Amino acid sequence: MQHSAPPLFRQGIPALLKLIVCLSISIALMLIDFRFKVLDPIRNNVNWILRPLEYVMMAPRNLLEATSDYFTTRSTLDQENQVMKVRQAELSLLANQSEFLMVENQNLRELMTLQKQVPFKTLPVEILFNPPNPISQRIVINRGSNDGLKLGNPITNDSGILGQVVRLYERSAEVSLLEDRDFAVPVQVARNGLRAAVFGTGRGNPLELRYLPVASDLEVGDILLTSGIDGVYPPGFAVAVISKIERNLDKNSSNVFCVPVAAVNRYRQALALLYDPQFDAKAPINTKSATDAPLTNTPGRRQTRARGMQ
Repeated sequence: MQHSAPPLFRQGIPALLKLIVCLSISIALMLIDFRFKVLDPIRNNVNWILRPLEYVMMAPRNLLEATSDYFTTRSTLDQENQVMKVRQAELSLLANQSEFLMVENQNLRELMTLQKQVPFKTLPVEILFNPPNPISQRIVINRGSNDGLKLGNPITNDSGILGQVVRLYERSAEVSLLEDRDFAVPVQVARNGLRAAVFGTGRGNPLELRYLPVASDLEVGDILLTSGIDGVYPPGFAVAVISKIERNLDKNSSNVFCVPVAAVNRYRQALALLYDPQFDAKAPINTKSATDAPLTNTPGRRQTRARGMQ
């Protein structure tokens, strides 16, 4: 009795043979293509046909990525821009502070030079603030009676007289500036020694040289120095320069207007002159002009320049 093979087995052998044949052909084609590149034209044609379809299918993904990148980049740029603005503001502030410190340092150097020149004691002071008074022109400084300051002590900088102590406290003092109304300083003209008095006329107004006859030997540009005859201001400090002269022949009087030599509303540092005419020398200080020419009150000189004048 003969036994026949199972039907499934009989059917599987041809299928396995077919599979082996197909694999062999595929391997052979792959080897031929790898060696001789015979399928490259077919591959290129198929790729050329399928490339538009590939672009269309990938368009949504590319659009999503581009949108995400745009918003991410925009947010990053906004943050960087904000950081740069803050940094720019900080650098601008530092630059302004550096410029302010340079000017302040130069002013302190000039005050130290003046302090070495005067033959009497001085006291460095710093302006704290201006009292809120629209009528008077005054400042408050950081020195008082505890520091040896007294009523009437003059306040000056390297250019000239700023004012005088009019109110004294233990650790501060109030100073009336040259522009304060009816504030008076005895002066003399540096060119010819003519004595007079300079008066303040209020905030922002020019100073006035009063009580002079029309024939007084005065010229625009004359420098007015402290005369020292009042016993308050030491002699030889620049006060003002004549800017305008109006002569009235009918009344035999002159209206003489002046501008302060010192910048009364600029720097914060100054010097208090602890001047005592009974003990301190009365010789004028060695004040120099911007061109280093010595200041003189010798008669006959056409023009004399004061310290700080340009």
